[in-house]
Amino acid sequence: MTSRTRVSAAHTEVCLHEAGAMCAEVGAGHDMHLLQRRLAAATPSRWVDAIAGHADADGWLDLAGLDGVVLTRVWHHEHLGGLVRAGEPVALHEGYHVLALAGGWLNVRDGRDPR
Repeated sequence: MTSRTRVSAAHTEVCLHEAGAMCAEVGAGHDMHLLQRRLAAATPSRWVDAIAGHADADGWLDLAGLDGVVLTRVWHHEHLGGLVRAGEPVALHEGYHVLALAGGWLNVRDGRDPR
């Protein structure tokens, strides 16, 4: 059976490059697709609490568990230092590569993912 749900560009998170052009990709670390948002919201058991660490200028952010042990590094095409500070609480959805922070949700690439 074919889904009757239509997903348009209006249903994705806005993703801007430094030049102000919209991001045309919905892959890990770029725009968040509506279905990705819905699936992450529908699977709350897959969220892992974390603490933000150092944010590199190239988009990588270190994440540590609440015990201080490094969990992973995540990447977003924008520099994350302006969105989250070291020591702030965040959450990572381990099934759908979503990073929840005070300003909302971001589609990220998990450094543990071989893609």
